[in-house]
Amino acid sequence: MALDAITMSLLAKELDEILQGSRVDKIHQPSKDEIVMHIRKRDGNIKLLISARSGSARVCVTNESFENPQTPPSFCMLMRKYFAGAKFVAANSIKGERIIMLAFTATSEMGDTVQLDLAVELMGRYANIVAINQDGKVIDAMKRVDADASSVRQLLPGITYKLPPNRENPNLITESEQVLEKVFGFDAPLNTAFMKNTQGIGPVIAREIAYRATNGRDVYANYLDEVQQYGVRSAVKTVIDYYNNPQYTTVYDENGKPSEFSFMPLLQYGNLPAKTYESLNVLLDEYYAQKDKAERLRQKGKDLYRLTQTLTERTQRKQVARQEELEESRDSERYKIYGELLTANLWQLEKGMKSIKVLNYYTNEDIVIPLDAKLNGNQNAQKYYKEYKKRQTAVKMLTELIKQGEIELEYLKSINYAVQEAQNEAELMAIRSELHGAGYIKYYKQRDKKQKPQDFIKYISSDGFLICVGRNNLQNDKLTMKTARGKDMWFHTKKAPGSHVVVISEGADIPLRTQNEAAMLAVYHSSLKDSARVEIDYTFVKNIKKTNDLKPGMVIYDTYESAVITPDMEVISGLERLK
Repeated sequence: MALDAITMSLLAKELDEILQGSRVDKIHQPSKDEIVMHIRKRDGNIKLLISARSGSARVCVTNESFENPQTPPSFCMLMRKYFAGAKFVAANSIKGERIIMLAFTATSEMGDTVQLDLAVELMGRYANIVAINQDGKVIDAMKRVDADASSVRQLLPGITYKLPPNRENPNLITESEQVLEKVFGFDAPLNTAFMKNTQGIGPVIAREIAYRATNGRDVYANYLDEVQQYGVRSAVKTVIDYYNNPQYTTVYDENGKPSEFSFMPLLQYGNLPAKTYESLNVLLDEYYAQKDKAERLRQKGKDLYRLTQTLTERTQRKQVARQEELEESRDSERYKIYGELLTANLWQLEKGMKSIKVLNYYTNEDIVIPLDAKLNGNQNAQKYYKEYKKRQTAVKMLTELIKQGEIELEYLKSINYAVQEAQNEAELMAIRSELHGAGYIKYYKQRDKKQKPQDFIKYISSDGFLICVGRNNLQNDKLTMKTARGKDMWFHTKKAPGSHVVVISEGADIPLRTQNEAAMLAVYHSSLKDSARVEIDYTFVKNIKKTNDLKPGMVIYDTYESAVITPDMEVISGLERLK
């Protein structure tokens, strides 16, 4: 759900209370459409996240951690210039609009105290963050809007800031009778009638009113009888009551993912699980946390994803062409037989002949052999011998190239998986480093040498054994070939990209329960984690080998066992994960 205007008015009140007595300490821009303001207060520091990302636009206090680019974007530098050290004054919502105005006072370059506003516009795909000076002029906008983009409202430095054009509909909270008068005469389904005739509510609240009033039946607003109209009035009063005494609620789908949120319980979702919060800020932070984390990484890793996709598609096309050429080259014996038959029948051949019919003594049948009229008999025979040798060589070379291509495809799939599963920018940087070392990337910006390399993902099994999981191919090599020892046990999904998982035995026998947990982790950290039954290979580390021609993350093992594993998320989530 996008934040609607009446929910944003509640959010503005909450932010105004939280931010009173605070100053802006630092400002960062972790992605192209997000600003994080570090706010300093006497009773502790907080982080204010302002997101203009379509689909998850919001402003709220957050506990999330953010990875910031090494070079701040230009909008971030502008925000620091004007708002660093600014004192918070107030947070106000604009009636009927999905806009919150954050007011600050700051000291100008001349030493004067000036008023600054930050317009947080959370209007879906038009979401924006606009800095405004004390004269009401736009300092700059995160997403500039010129006349080509909008003939109605521009957002450019130096022009007067104007609110979006507003339909003059009554407000549900303060003008409910006017709303109901318009709704009851409107020819449309009840929820649509509320959307068209009410200022500031979103689809969720409109559907909730209709559901509570009609028990989920599809009823047109202008066909409601007196009893049904009473039900609508009662539902509207319930909404207003919850607005005055909010019960912030998130509804989860069947898979446990957050589906919708509101300032009131949502009966329209039936028996789906729900969670209530005392604070709208906490709700928003938790609702969007996982979604935004994945989106930020997707944006930062999309160049790597495109590269691996392009390389994979190119390699696949090469493989198809090689297979076709190999099939053609396999017919080399025919050319050898042509050469032998021509040599045996040289006495019949004359220059200028285009073909000759001879007895094939291999099949005891006549055969017609095409000839080059420009060549004599011996030259035609030698031509077929050369073609025979050429095709034999091609078969050997193509067989080897196809084998190498299969290895490369397997490697690229593992890289593609690693990009999609990366949990932070450091892991993406490690993948870039790996691709650079493998020759797929010519230039890349190396990670700051002061930054400590990431360790393996580590778990403690139910029996107290340490289980290590590689984050990427380079870590897989390090874990299996350098860190692990002979009696440690190694696990990996069969013929599928995934992490190397090693149980550190320290010379002890590894119980079956720990082996089973390690196998589940191998599935969980693989491309098959959503499958019901997955085949796993496992063996002692002493049986694992790696030759110089193998790409990162690839190993050889001949002595091993396999097992079919059904992942159990309760078991996996119950394991202690070390930080």
